[in-house]
Amino acid sequence: MTDRWNRRDVLRTGVAAGLGVGAASRAPAVVTQSPSRPVVVSSGNGLEAAAKAMEIVQGGGDTLDAVIAGVNIVEHDPDDMSVGYGGLPNEDGVVQLDASVMHGPTARAGAVAAIEGVKTPSNVAQLVAYRTDHVLLVGEGANEFARVHGYGGENLLTERSREAWLRWKETHSDRDEWLPPERDGSADMAPIERDYGTINCNVVDVNGDISGVTTTSGLSFKIPGRVGDSPILGAGLYVDNEVGACGSTGRGEANLVECASFLVVELMRGGAHPRDAAIQALERIAGKTTASRLLNSEGRPNFNLRFYCLNKRGDYAGASMYGQIGNGVARFAVNDGGDSRLEDCVALFDAMPA
Repeated sequence: MTDRWNRRDVLRTGVAAGLGVGAASRAPAVVTQSPSRPVVVSSGNGLEAAAKAMEIVQGGGDTLDAVIAGVNIVEHDPDDMSVGYGGLPNEDGVVQLDASVMHGPTARAGAVAAIEGVKTPSNVAQLVAYRTDHVLLVGEGANEFARVHGYGGENLLTERSREAWLRWKETHSDRDEWLPPERDGSADMAPIERDYGTINCNVVDVNGDISGVTTTSGLSFKIPGRVGDSPILGAGLYVDNEVGACGSTGRGEANLVECASFLVVELMRGGAHPRDAAIQALERIAGKTTASRLLNSEGRPNFNLRFYCLNKRGDYAGASMYGQIGNGVARFAVNDGGDSRLEDCVALFDAMPA
């Protein structure tokens, strides 16, 4: 297997792979020198979200309102089991959601983690940014804050997500008392796969103003109270109105250790194209993944991680640790004024071994 992305191509951007963040931050924000064009980028489940966000910014709406309205579509969608309503629950069967927002023009940010009973945690994160002097609320505090603002009290489990949780309980171990129903051969079912799905959505408008949002139900069947990268600024999302934005989906723990969304934006500040900055972040994560339980037979990460980023000019990219997992190709959603479309992510490695 060969690298899909040639590291020498990355280095040709003028930002060396070994460049420290401090040095990059002292470089001029060269991405501010050209006019902006409106662009929305999102994860692969964000086609409708990108279209909605573009519609709002084209109508003169605020960039943060635009991306939140976009992801609200997915948060309300019971068929997307990685976000909002119908999201896969924790190991106790409780849906706990995380979200973060950043508004470039005002440099305001807000986030919630392990919040329950709210289909649209992105809206509550926006309230944290504008109705409190805090940035992050978690657990019961986030639940109560949501309640006093008219959110909460909703049952987020759909029949489909409840059945998926029960199947996980019944099949993930042969050393407990949970047994699968003995019909249709289901007693021999393989354990259900765990899901890291999320939606990130970032936008730059014609004025060069930038905002972003990341919202998720997190790792399925997680330990109650687990918080991934999605609500952590600099990890699951980072926006700098002078430079650009980056958000992520995939294994949050790997992203948290490196604060990779912040790293991507800082590399863009130094002049790197979004695709090159994102690949450098993936290289760093891959290089620092050394625990044997996280490595595949080829000594590479056994997980996927993706970044969605854009700069102030409207240059954009999606980048993935692996270009293909099974039969699926890594893709992301883009809207630059017409219909939303899916584009292939640039990838650090070609395919994840089966």
